[in-house]
Formats: sequence, C-alpha cells, structure tokens
Amino acid sequence: QVQLVESGGGLVQAGGSLRLSCAASGSIFSINRMGWYRQAPGKQRELVGTITRGGNTNYADSVKGRFIISRDNARNTVYLQMNSLKPEDTAVYYCNVVENLSNKIYWGQGTQVTVSS
Repeated sequence: QVQLVESGGGLVQAGGSLRLSCAASGSIFSINRMGWYRQAPGKQRELVGTITRGGNTNYADSVKGRFIISRDNARNTVYLQMNSLKPEDTAVYYCNVVENLSNKIYWGQGTQVTVSS
C-alpha cells in the first residue's frame, strides 16, 4: 500500500526555522506533483505550496519568501524548509502526492508544528 511518512515537526520560537520531510513508499507507480498543506485548529486545510517533477514551485501568499519546497525524485521525498516562522504558522502540516496518470491523491499522517511567541 502507498504510505507517506512525515517527520520534522516540533516546537520552535517565532523567527526560527524548521524542516519537514515526507517520504512516499509502496505500490505507487509514478509521482507527479508533491506538496504541503496545513490545518490550524478550527480552520480549514489550506495550501502551503506544491512542486512539480521538474522542480517548479508555487506557494501560498502567506508563506511566500519564507518557505521553500524541494524534492528528491530518486527517493520519492518532498521537503519543506520553513524560515522566519510566525505564530500563525502553527498547524498540523500534511504532505500530499499526486500519482501520475491516475491523478490519485495520497496524504501523509500529519506532523504538528507549533510556533511560540
């Protein structure tokens, strides 16, 4: 079965940095887009950013200039480097993968990021 395993969450002070990782494994054929979403308490899940197989990225306006998405296609892994963190970045962060051709979507288990003021 396809599994997305996330790691790297934790507690950090405002202005600090954190790096999240998400590795896909299992019977997935080929990965198209990879990305990150987040969900804060009482709020809807929102897009953080995505990255294509070729390395093209897009980001939500709220994180643009602070967060960087990268990927290692050989390892089916996507990363989220978070810099200049703010308390409003506090959320559960979920990675996702879009399978090539089928466009099936897979989600990671989520990792908590807490930014203290």
